[in-house]
Amino acid sequence: MGDNGATASRDEVLDELGSADKLIVVTHENVDGDALGSLIAMQEIVYSLGRDSLMFIDSTEFPLPQEYRFFALSGLVQSPPPDLEERTIVFLDCGNLERNPAEAFRRAGGSRLHIVNIDHHHDNTRFGTVNYVLPDASCTAEIVWDLMHGLGVAPTLNIAEALYVGLITDTGRFMYENTGPRAHLMAADLIEAGVDVHEIYRRVYEGVPYGKLALLARGLAKIARYDGGRLTVTELDAHDFAESGAEESYSEGVIDHLRAVEGTAVAALVRDRIADADGDRARKVSLRASDDRVDVSAIARAQGGGGHRQAAGFSTSMNWDEVVAFLREEVAQQLASTSA
Repeated sequence: MGDNGATASRDEVLDELGSADKLIVVTHENVDGDALGSLIAMQEIVYSLGRDSLMFIDSTEFPLPQEYRFFALSGLVQSPPPDLEERTIVFLDCGNLERNPAEAFRRAGGSRLHIVNIDHHHDNTRFGTVNYVLPDASCTAEIVWDLMHGLGVAPTLNIAEALYVGLITDTGRFMYENTGPRAHLMAADLIEAGVDVHEIYRRVYEGVPYGKLALLARGLAKIARYDGGRLTVTELDAHDFAESGAEESYSEGVIDHLRAVEGTAVAALVRDRIADADGDRARKVSLRASDDRVDVSAIARAQGGGGHRQAAGFSTSMNWDEVVAFLREEVAQQLASTSA
């Protein structure tokens, strides 16, 4: 059933989800659109099957990013329940256990807890009792959408909207290289289920708080380029967040402006962690690749992080100069190895 790092079959995962009496669905820290959309959809899918299911989002994650606050969070718990050992734990969009903020879940791999690990990150550590990891999927929401149909569940509007948000955010509104034919088939299916494309776009990408715009201005003002522009970097420190009146989640999207700069192979955003600083790992480094010769997930893994070839990140105690030196060396090595 997927033990020891093997990938389970679709039928095995459907059997797990369809037969479990009690479940809890969880995802990674610093939730993004795919994590939250997959989480909400899976919760409603198993609940529609008449199962006792909870949805866990740690209390430290609130308030959620502004663009996702329109979601209803049915069955929400903000701390692990006392009957955790009795529940099948469904991890969604989580590459490793360390990416969950609750200690009970981070230690789950060393206990007798039953974990179904559903993800599309190619560097997933296969930490589950059952692992269903499909790197070719455009997003985890795409996997959840397929499992939903396998379970015979018709998408409600809430499920469809959650899955659509996961799809558009993780494919960059269908612009990233991970966008395949199934992503468009999935979009068509969800639109037929009632998704209002313009309304979702407005909720997720418009209605921008002024503090987010002010923070973006500070990030753009600090851009630095190295090695002929191959590396484009900026930083946001605690002072930038305070002066902008910005929440930590407002930094989302800054890096996309860097990635779009002509000649950039890798874009990086180095920001202070405000609400969730973990000891000396007080900075978060987000990475995006514009050059398919570079795998930024490999760069992130070298610092204990992870992600996709084109989008990854890690937390660090390094200062600005150390981060820049590290990134320059890593990017140079990858480009040199591909041109040799």
